[in-house]
Amino acid sequence: AKGEIRMIKKSYERELEKLGAFEISFDMLKLSEKNEKHLKFLNAGRGNPNWINALGRLAFARLMEFGVAESKRTLDKGDLAGYVDSKEIAERYNAFLNHGDEVDVFLKKIVEYSVDHLGLDKEALITELTNGIIGNNYPVPSRCLENTEYIINAFLQSILYGKADLRKKTKVFPVEGGTAAIVYIFDALKHNGLLNEGDRIAINTPVFTPYIQIPRLSNFDLAEINLLATEENDWQIPDSEFEKLLDPSIKAFFLVNPSNPGSRSLTDETLEQLRKVVEKRPDLIIITDDVYGTFVDNFRTVYSVCPRNTILVYSYSKLYGVTGWRLGVIAINEDNVFDELIKKVPDKKKRELESDYSIVTLNPSEMSFIDRICADSRSIGLYHTAGLSTPQQIMMVLLSMTHLVLENEKDQYIEDCKEIVAMRYHNLMSTLGLPEDNSDSNAKYYSLLDIYQLAEKIYDKDFATWLRNHFEEIDFLLHLAKEDGVVLMEGVGFGATPGTVRVSEANLADNDYKKIANRIISLLKEYYEKYTKEKNDK
Repeated sequence: AKGEIRMIKKSYERELEKLGAFEISFDMLKLSEKNEKHLKFLNAGRGNPNWINALGRLAFARLMEFGVAESKRTLDKGDLAGYVDSKEIAERYNAFLNHGDEVDVFLKKIVEYSVDHLGLDKEALITELTNGIIGNNYPVPSRCLENTEYIINAFLQSILYGKADLRKKTKVFPVEGGTAAIVYIFDALKHNGLLNEGDRIAINTPVFTPYIQIPRLSNFDLAEINLLATEENDWQIPDSEFEKLLDPSIKAFFLVNPSNPGSRSLTDETLEQLRKVVEKRPDLIIITDDVYGTFVDNFRTVYSVCPRNTILVYSYSKLYGVTGWRLGVIAINEDNVFDELIKKVPDKKKRELESDYSIVTLNPSEMSFIDRICADSRSIGLYHTAGLSTPQQIMMVLLSMTHLVLENEKDQYIEDCKEIVAMRYHNLMSTLGLPEDNSDSNAKYYSLLDIYQLAEKIYDKDFATWLRNHFEEIDFLLHLAKEDGVVLMEGVGFGATPGTVRVSEANLADNDYKKIANRIISLLKEYYEKYTKEKNDK
């Protein structure tokens, strides 16, 4: 009958639960698109934003025009163009730009800011931008183009480092998105003997599902220790959990900040507790993924508090809507614990590493860890052709500059992005009748909903207990997809408590979050009707 919960085979649910959270959501997409109620399909599973930064893209296209024009100066035979001549290129760049056009004015400001505030050479910068945009050379240096590194660091200083002045002390390695960054880091940690099979690492949970899966894979086989943050503690890591890190057998600590799916940043108090832990554990390796940092006012990265111990990962994907561009970066301080730990590996391992890296440097023992990450990303032997494609690196420069050229002015683009997710968060929570967390630490990019708690709030404790005993969140999610056309992600796959589901506030229209809330309420009503029917039958 219409509105009645139909049983889904437990065997099917058990098979699905063997998959990762993202793989489960892909399976539910098929059900949602052909939902039984013929409702609008709403996929609030993935965190891909449905907005983009327009200025950076327009500047990319305009700069590409200049690059092609410059190439045609040296050789022009139809579609066959030549190379870029750097002599007097700054004069030609200035003459090429239309000073009444918004995009061209921005391209002019990029150069002015880089020269006046970063101390970069005008001719060298424009030459790098021009060659980089047309992608006519291998990335040189392999790790990062020289001027590009200065600009990316200035951007990270502005949005992540806070009051800690780390711009001139940080080396960066642009990579193919945050996911590539994590893979490269774990590979290099293992190759260099800093993490070995069976070693224990701590992970701040709940966390992005693949970050739970990677350490468990056979090529890493690391023992995982969870540092659990809960909603009751405002998604902060309690002191009792931090104490686990004092165990010297725990080699590394891995977190996403602000968290995914909890969407909360670490407070100043929590960061101070971590700093105290590092004082007692100066050999602790920390990896922090700060992709959502710009959605929090006055955000501070762990790297700003524990720079010697921290590998910072940042991705441009969420803020600027460039998930398809694959733009991420690894940042490590020049003075770091990783270089020290490499010097302390057993002699046999040390000889192996010196042999491995001797094919790319005359002084392998002095090769920094971040350069080793770059070399390892191309199996060392292809180090000479390593590095992110130069057009991708230039896109990072352009996106960074949309923020930097504003200097001390408010970045309206970032403020608008925060306002978008805040409105969607409000629409979801207010329609569900749940209290909103408007604290400074809430990025509002995702929401974790506890279906059992919601059932108790709308109905009563007995119904919530019945629901918990008879149905797991996978059953709820499948019905929500199959009947109501809504795709959410299960929280258990992120290391969250049973009964929780994740909603992304990034990828649907504002009013769609009211619809999602109403369909959740409607489905809970169907479960409640089944509950009352069983109760009456008894």
